[in-house]
Amino acid sequence: MSLKYKTKNYDLLGAISAFLCLVHCVAFPLLIFIPIGISHNPYIDLVFLLLGIWSVYKTTKQNGSVAVKYTLWISVLLISISVLLHILLHAHTPLIYIGAVGLIAGHLINFKNHKISHIK
Repeated sequence: MSLKYKTKNYDLLGAISAFLCLVHCVAFPLLIFIPIGISHNPYIDLVFLLLGIWSVYKTTKQNGSVAVKYTLWISVLLISISVLLHILLHAHTPLIYIGAVGLIAGHLINFKNHKISHIK
């Protein structure tokens, strides 16, 4: 299996998990208003964060684009700060939304770059 094929898979995994994280973060506050007895578990955010760190590490390990590397790692940093603030101080910040959008964009740009370089 070629390296480009593997990193394309990590890009897809990263983009999908970041999208699911974003949906989770946007939908959950709306679900709190429905009296169905659910509560937010910040450790779900931690699972998404760990999955994001793993896919970003695998994606950027051999990636040559500095802009994509910075976008992905800064996005992971923003999500990390948000998750840690939530777990330790029970503080909610919009950093998780910004980070999730950054991860989605970075992975999709990197995936698109793989497709373009494969065509050439």
